Amino acid sequence: MRDEFDDNTAAESGGAVAVSEGDDNSVAEFNDDSDGDTLREECGIFAINETDAAPDFAVLGLHALQHRGQEAVGLVSRLDGRLRARRGLGTVGRVFSNDSPPPRGRAALGHLRYSTAGDAEAANIQPLLGETRFGQVAMAHNGNITNAGLLRRALLERGMRFASSGDTEVVFQRVAASRAASLEDALADAATELQGAWSLALLTERRMVAMRDPHGFRPLVLGRLNGAAVVASETCALDIIGAEHERDIRPGEILSISDDGGEESRIVAATETTTVPERFCAFEFIYFMRPNSAFMGLEVSAVRERLGAELFEESHVAADVVVPVPDSGVHSAVGYAAASGLPYSQGILRSHYTGRTFIEPTEKIRHLGVKLKLSVNPASVRGRRVILIDDSIVRGTTMPKIVALLRRAGAVEIHVRVASPPFRRPCHYGIDTPSRDELAAHRFGEGELNERIGGDSLSFLSLEGLYRALGGERGEGRRFCDACMSGEYPTVLADLEAGLPVGRIHN
Repeated sequence: MRDEFDDNTAAESGGAVAVSEGDDNSVAEFNDDSDGDTLREECGIFAINETDAAPDFAVLGLHALQHRGQEAVGLVSRLDGRLRARRGLGTVGRVFSNDSPPPRGRAALGHLRYSTAGDAEAANIQPLLGETRFGQVAMAHNGNITNAGLLRRALLERGMRFASSGDTEVVFQRVAASRAASLEDALADAATELQGAWSLALLTERRMVAMRDPHGFRPLVLGRLNGAAVVASETCALDIIGAEHERDIRPGEILSISDDGGEESRIVAATETTTVPERFCAFEFIYFMRPNSAFMGLEVSAVRERLGAELFEESHVAADVVVPVPDSGVHSAVGYAAASGLPYSQGILRSHYTGRTFIEPTEKIRHLGVKLKLSVNPASVRGRRVILIDDSIVRGTTMPKIVALLRRAGAVEIHVRVASPPFRRPCHYGIDTPSRDELAAHRFGEGELNERIGGDSLSFLSLEGLYRALGGERGEGRRFCDACMSGEYPTVLADLEAGLPVGRIHN
């Protein structure tokens, strides 16, 4: 396997990005989603500048962010002013081990991937690494560029060459093509044309750079480890290495940190005359971020408990016990139970060790697949009226099976409560979601969906309840993107309007 680069070269335009061939493992092996009824995590970023054992800290940070992507992982390290990369398909523990350690260095940039743009292939594994007129540059990206297809066309017409099918290379090439005097100026120049969501971390021969799009769709935080700067998608990655959370990277901010610790920061916007409203992804709090992370001054676990409390206030019904769908419904169920005074019970148990089986995939076996992951404790539900809490319903194919398991275990009533508003529209900002026609809440009204689920009742949290849990109201002053629930997209979807596939870019 060719997976380490000491002398990456590229076209004079900054064009070709050197990437590894990865390994021979099928991506499907790592994504256990037999129903296709989950939201796919986006990506995770971790970077650390100028400290001993930087790659080891980066691997630990990536472990903490593993929930954000299990398809592929890559790491670029800097040693004596040169950048080297190691990448592969699979989880952090599969790609990096005692037998396959990360490349040594005093600075490192790592990335976890679940593809929302580009195919599931080794050429799309990040961080991307290439030679530019700014020297070697490695780039990792979380988000989705909604005009990447149009930008790719324009760059190809200018003679650029692409090595991957993802939108991250579009950002890389647009930055490399800029005639700006510095890398930071080139990022600011690129921001005038980029649309959509981007949280970026870059590593060069002399510094580390972090950037968020002006709307701030995706998270990115700054921490310190014994004076060394650390940038990560979530604070849980800082916690695992003992780093202190200093602050969030601001929407539109370009933060440059040199080897000697010097910092330069600037804020860029889409235009010089327009103030761009903050629109952080609400679903990060509902589902994606780990419960022990914090962002925007809000603790994720506390927000989820408030979601459950709001759900009780809006849709309470007589019941005996509150049961979460593990693991995503746990904190909202705790909040619902506390608000209602009902007992909380871990009535459904989840196995974390199922993986994929080699059983012949007959229809009967596929139908039984949910039992490999979830099982019911009959003593918790037998003869009881159950409030069943989950964070969301996507295609609606898994919930009927869970309801059926509870009924077979003896539950006399099952009232399904969802701790988010209905998911009715695709996300174009970094979450890999089904098409609009595949989303259960778009296809069916609440009553018909409840019939299909088989519950005694079904209720979703309102948008107003979501905003109360987030500490505010939905109005002009709101700071969150709720497009997947409201259909109100904060940006122009240029590729979509041009008839190009948003989030699936092909050469």
